[in-house]
Amino acid sequence: MIRMLHFADFHLGMENYGRLHPETGLNSRVHDFLQRLDEVFAYGRQNDVDLVVFAGDAFKNRTPNPTLQREFARRIRQMSDHCPVVLLLGNHDLATSINRASSLEIYQTLAVPSVVLGDNYALHDIRTKRGKAYVATVPYPVKARLLTEPEDHTLSAQARDDRFQTAISQMLTELADQARQKPEDSPRVLVGHFTVSGAKTGSEREIMLGSDVMVSLSDLDDPAWDYVALGHIHKHQCLSNGSRTPIVYSGSLERIDFGEENEPKGFCWVELERGRTRWQFKPVNSRPFVTLRVDLRSSANPMKEALDAIRCANVQGAIVRMYLQLDAADEGRIEVRRLYAALYERGASTVATVKLEIERNDRTRLGDLPESLTPLQLLERYFKARNLSAPYVARLLDRAKEIFESVDRERS
Repeated sequence: MIRMLHFADFHLGMENYGRLHPETGLNSRVHDFLQRLDEVFAYGRQNDVDLVVFAGDAFKNRTPNPTLQREFARRIRQMSDHCPVVLLLGNHDLATSINRASSLEIYQTLAVPSVVLGDNYALHDIRTKRGKAYVATVPYPVKARLLTEPEDHTLSAQARDDRFQTAISQMLTELADQARQKPEDSPRVLVGHFTVSGAKTGSEREIMLGSDVMVSLSDLDDPAWDYVALGHIHKHQCLSNGSRTPIVYSGSLERIDFGEENEPKGFCWVELERGRTRWQFKPVNSRPFVTLRVDLRSSANPMKEALDAIRCANVQGAIVRMYLQLDAADEGRIEVRRLYAALYERGASTVATVKLEIERNDRTRLGDLPESLTPLQLLERYFKARNLSAPYVARLLDRAKEIFESVDRERS
C-alpha cells in the first residue's frame, strides 16, 4: 500500500482582501496560501507519505513574480527530499504558446531530483519507498497539443471543437490502455486538470483563463485506474457514483472569495492499492470568510443592534462583509466607521465592506396615486407600511388630526 497526498489549485499570488504584511512586505493573503501549503506538507511528512500529486494551477497566473516562484520552489524542494512529487500543469500554469516555457518548467530544466513535471499526456513509472506506482499525467488540454493534423486547421469552429473533444477521449483511452499493460500488482493513478461533466463548479469561473474544456465522466471511470486525482474545480467532490475507482477533486487549499465561504478546503490522503484504494478528505485551517446580515428595519435603535450583532458573531481571523437592512429614515443613525472599528476589535482579519441596504419603497406602498390623497390618508398609509399595530395607528392618527386642524385654524 502506497501513501499518496493529492492536492490542487494552489493559486499562489491571489491577493483578494489582503493587506500588506508589515514584516515581509508581502500581501497577507500570500502568507495565508503559503501557510496552507506548509500545513499540507507537514501532514505528509508526519504520516510518512510516499508520493505527492499536485493536480495543477500552482500560481494565480502564467507569469508569477520571482518571490512567489522562490517560495513555492523552496517548499517543493523540501518535500521532494522526502518523496517523489508530481507537478501537473493547469491552465494557469501554461504559457500562451506551446513554444514558451510554463511557470513550472524550471523543475524539468534543472532536473530537480524526485520532481516529475506533468507537462505532457504520458504514463510515468514512479518508484516510491513502498513500491512502484504508475501515474498518468493529463495537463490542461489545449487544441495546439491535441489537434496536430494539417486538416484540423481548416475545420469550422464547431467541427474543430468536436474534433478536440474526440481527441481528448482518445487520449484518455490510450493512457488507460497503457496502464493495463503494466504489472497487475502495481497501482495506477490518473492525474488531470479539467472540468468533468456533472461536476459542481464555483468561484474558479471568475478567474478562468479562456474558454473551458469539458471531459466526459465515462472517459475516466475505467478499472485501469485505482484513483483519479483531479484539479481545476475548487469545490471538493467525488464523482465516482459507486464506481470502484475514486474520481476526486481535492478542491483548493484557500478560499479566494465569498463564493467559497461555506466550502471546506483541504487535500486528499490516499491509501493507494491495486483494486482496493481508500481515501479521505483532510480539511485545512483556511482563512474563514464570514457574511453578517442584520435586519434593522423597524428597529428602535439600529446602531446598537448592529453593534450587538458584531459582538455575538465569530469573526476572529476572518475576512468579513456586513450587510444592514435599514429603513430610509434610519440611514443617518448608522455610523459605518464605528462598525468597521468594532469588527476589527472583534478580531476580523479584513473587513471587505459594510453595506447599507436601504428600504426605499414607502412611496410605492402608498398606492398608485398618492397625490390624490389627503395628508391624513397619506399618513395612515405610511403608518400601515411601517407595519404598526392598528390601535397604535389609531392613536397616532387622532393626534395627527388635532395637529392638522390646529394648522388649518392658524392659516384661517
